[in-house]
Amino acid sequence: MIPVRKSLISTAVCRGIFSILLFLLLWEFGSRSRHWLVLDEFEWLRHLLAMAGWEKKYLPWIGPIPAPSEVLKAWGGVIGDIGYWHSWYKSFSRVIGGFIAAMIIGIPFGLLLAVSRTAFGIGFPVFEVLRPIPPLAWVPASIIFWPTQEMSIVFVTFLGAFYTIVINVVGGARSIDLRYFQAAQSMGSSSWDIFRRIILPGTLPSIAVGSAVGMGITWEVVVAAEMISGGGSQVGGTSGGGLGFFIWNSYVGGSYEQIVVGMISIGIAGFISSELLRTLGKYSTPWLRLR
Repeated sequence: MIPVRKSLISTAVCRGIFSILLFLLLWEFGSRSRHWLVLDEFEWLRHLLAMAGWEKKYLPWIGPIPAPSEVLKAWGGVIGDIGYWHSWYKSFSRVIGGFIAAMIIGIPFGLLLAVSRTAFGIGFPVFEVLRPIPPLAWVPASIIFWPTQEMSIVFVTFLGAFYTIVINVVGGARSIDLRYFQAAQSMGSSSWDIFRRIILPGTLPSIAVGSAVGMGITWEVVVAAEMISGGGSQVGGTSGGGLGFFIWNSYVGGSYEQIVVGMISIGIAGFISSELLRTLGKYSTPWLRLR
């Protein structure tokens, strides 16, 4: 079984590397094709598009997107800037702070809603009214309500993960087979034993899934919150207010390559965070591992 698993892992890695290289190749071609595919070289196509109202020189689907080679060059220019790494640190600290708060509050709250009809009847209606409100809609209110800008961004990040975690915890606890509870009660198990040996282990897979999804949402929210709220102070030559503010600063400065650098940095940070949570979820639920 071990060689088969190693073979499957190596195949998946090769496919992942191939897909990334193919994406970069298509990206490079698409970015540079506006210099290759000029309509003057295709008279019939230029006349056809002119009849349709297109008077520009280049093909309509080609835009001024920086090529990967240009983005890599720009990345090399900012990688030695302390402000770039401070932006990583600020965004990571905000994500981790909001995410940990969402776990500490969301998991017990979700379990309480799942095990208590009274708590569900009182708390779930309010929760369902607030849940459809996008976390970014809370940005202006959080800036007013919280004493510091940092706390307001962390609060919005907390909301991004909180609702997802609670919904997954409630759904996971309520999906446990009732026969487990009946069997435990027939053998004289106490309520604490049922919670500790049935409800909590049965909810762990849903907690793991909700955590990974919530982590992805926190990165989406924190970047937008940093853009809207201004991100923070300046450090060095590059913005130190988080990756979201790094992207916004690059846009204002007209550095399109750095915009893509910031976007890829967010993708890498989100991937690392979610992968760590998925790995932790696998170790916390060993009975679900593939044999």
